[in-house]
Amino acid sequence: MSIDSLGDRLRAVADQYSPVALASSLSAEDMVLTDAIARTGLSIEVFVLDTGRLHADTLELIPKIRNYYGINVLVHRPNGAALMEYERQHGRDAFYESVDLRKRCCEIRKVEPLKLALAGKRAWITGQRREQSAGRAQLAEQEFDAVHGLEKFNPLAAWREADVWRYLGEHSVPYNRLYDQGYRSIGCAPCTRPVRPSEDVRAGRWWWESPEQKECGLHIAPAVSTQIVFKKKDAIHVG
Repeated sequence: MSIDSLGDRLRAVADQYSPVALASSLSAEDMVLTDAIARTGLSIEVFVLDTGRLHADTLELIPKIRNYYGINVLVHRPNGAALMEYERQHGRDAFYESVDLRKRCCEIRKVEPLKLALAGKRAWITGQRREQSAGRAQLAEQEFDAVHGLEKFNPLAAWREADVWRYLGEHSVPYNRLYDQGYRSIGCAPCTRPVRPSEDVRAGRWWWESPEQKECGLHIAPAVSTQIVFKKKDAIHVG
């Protein structure tokens, strides 16, 4: 997909579903989307969930985005009282002990802040791709998010990993330097490791758990899939 066609898709979402937000994990995919939003001058909010356990390399991208593109990145953080209670009861790194404790940690650090971030929005955008995991193999480009009661768009659903990196290189897009160290999917520091070339993209996420459990709760299977018509418009480039 060219930058123009990706811009057209995002523009259609912004035109029909404003207010819209990109939930950016600062992944390579989300940097593609951030770049396309900036280049086409779209009124799409970009926000990040700062879990409190992200790598320093990941957090460094926030000021880079602001300086490079001139767009504001909103940062949402978990409830401090909920974190303190979790750590008091179970310990700071209790997520290694059981799937339930890991999911509760994700709920506090990601899921609950996401609900607040999406409040008042009519749609949200993600960088999910079908190739990332077996659980995402049937991912639709547009679906209704029944949990949050709004439309959800995955415009890179059909992209392959090579497509993402081709885009980043061709458009000189900033990216997380952890990718240069063997990471292919990056989340919280204690829950992410580099992967071997033979491993799946998300093998480094929660590597101590079985593959079918490797979701944090941000992306729940949709109840309804829908479709919008994308209208061709000229892209406005920055830089």
